[in-house]
Amino acid sequence: MQPIIEFLIFGMKPAESIPLNKSGIFFLHIMGDGSIKVSIIGAGNVGATAAFILLQKRIADEIVMVDVSEAAIGKALDMMACAPLVPFDTTITGTTDYSGIRDSSVVLITAGLARMPGMSREDLLEKNRQIIASVSQKIREYASQSIVIVVTNPLDVMAYAAWKETGFPKSRVMGMAGVLDSARLRAFIAAELRVSPGSVKGMVLGSHGDTMVPLPELTTVNGKPITQLLSREKIDALIKRTQNAGGEIVNYLKTGSAYYSPAASAVAMIEAIAKDKKEILPCSVYAEGEYGLNGVFVGLPAVLGKKGIEKIAEIPLSPETKALLERSAKAALEGIKQLSC
Repeated sequence: MQPIIEFLIFGMKPAESIPLNKSGIFFLHIMGDGSIKVSIIGAGNVGATAAFILLQKRIADEIVMVDVSEAAIGKALDMMACAPLVPFDTTITGTTDYSGIRDSSVVLITAGLARMPGMSREDLLEKNRQIIASVSQKIREYASQSIVIVVTNPLDVMAYAAWKETGFPKSRVMGMAGVLDSARLRAFIAAELRVSPGSVKGMVLGSHGDTMVPLPELTTVNGKPITQLLSREKIDALIKRTQNAGGEIVNYLKTGSAYYSPAASAVAMIEAIAKDKKEILPCSVYAEGEYGLNGVFVGLPAVLGKKGIEKIAEIPLSPETKALLERSAKAALEGIKQLSC
């Protein structure tokens, strides 16, 4: 059955008849067979951009943005007006009421504070842990069968906190970082070689930031190893730029941080889950023996499908790369030990 849309685009109802419920939720009324509901906690730049990309790609049947600010409602209404232009049939809502996430298939957590001048890393970790704890309790209450994707930094530590607070199986809680780091490296390689970004295949494992672990030996361009196309010095320079890409963007933006690429990366994970693609993507996952790692969330290649993390893929790593991965996991574990949860 084709979705039936009650909206001004068909002249079916006057603008003032667009429903507004007691929670302040604007919505399009959709009738159809879809069942994928994605809720986004935090309607800032990353959350709102992720919502719009989801709409453009028509991945979900329903999207809910939740925020402490009523700006979530305004952004949802603004996106709703794009429906006849993009076009899309997805329901998009905004609310300050967590009950709006009820029965979500996937919950994306983007809520959290950025590090401010004078704030230590430990201060940021504890403040964001408190936010993640509060959000996770609401997810457990209203969306107990959902798959949770964490974007809040420090990423691996916050993914661990969400896993502990929700009490969900490890297969249903993951963090987004590796997809973003991999995309940045692939984009830089493509620009250097002047090739299509889609022709570059590669993966970055480990934690988000200085301890990320690129795999140049497994990175290819149109099937050809990158080591045959670029010098070791150039590869190292591109890896260094990837590690510092977030800071480079902040320096140009002055008053904010990256949000287009983080949002697109989160959507790639949601799409793999919603479409049951069984796609291998680097995600922050809870390791229990894989790659010799235990008791830590860290970026590893994960097979994503409708059940969430369906498997952690084991790929051959050189002794040098394995040592770097262990170092990265150790750094993440140190952060986890600082949690008071």
